Amino acid sequence: MWKRFIRALRSIFGGLISTIEDPKLILEQNIREMNDQIPRMNENIATVKASVNLLEKQFNTYKAEYAGLTDKMKAAIQAGRDDIAQNYALRLESLKSTLVQTRDQHETAKKAYEKSLEVKKVFMKQREKKINEAREALRAHERSQWQKKIADTMASFEVAGIDSTHDEMVTKINEQTAKNEARMELALDSVDTTTFKIEEEAESIRAAELVKQFKMEMGLGPKEDPLSSGLDLDQPQKQKE
Repeated sequence: MWKRFIRALRSIFGGLISTIEDPKLILEQNIREMNDQIPRMNENIATVKASVNLLEKQFNTYKAEYAGLTDKMKAAIQAGRDDIAQNYALRLESLKSTLVQTRDQHETAKKAYEKSLEVKKVFMKQREKKINEAREALRAHERSQWQKKIADTMASFEVAGIDSTHDEMVTKINEQTAKNEARMELALDSVDTTTFKIEEEAESIRAAELVKQFKMEMGLGPKEDPLSSGLDLDQPQKQKE
């Protein structure tokens, strides 16, 4: 019973969380968090590096002190002052333990520093990969949002009845156009165009004859016999004589 109750709670809250979660916002937040990790990581690496430097300085200091005590103990022995040499020997023994411990700590710190650099290198590669994936996903999300808007717009045409109204208006305009064209054809059929055509042909012949006469007067064409042409240009002159 308890397990069933837990599954029911998970199904309820899991569904609620999935509806609240915005993948776009989560990816953007992930990018910001990965970028924010770099300064903290650099700060940790700097802290480890500082420990390495400090331990190295301490080791060198203890090493120099150990060498100095060794020289003093040898000098005391040579001078026959075993009591002083014994004092130096005890201090050397304690310093030797500290020197070994500091050396081990320095080696550990160096390894930790080198490891932190490797971790940062791996992190930077993974960060770049994940950021590129996230950005590509965000670009795909933007494209999908744009496609969704287009799809919603196209769907709204049908929902609002725009398609049917559009088709109806286009059909009415085409019908009106066809009716007007038919009326024009009927109007043209009712007009006697034969007389118009004959008059147009007569005007064309008359114009051609006038041009021909002007050419003859200008000497640009062969002269015709006035009798053959039906015209006697000298007739008015003979009547005056």
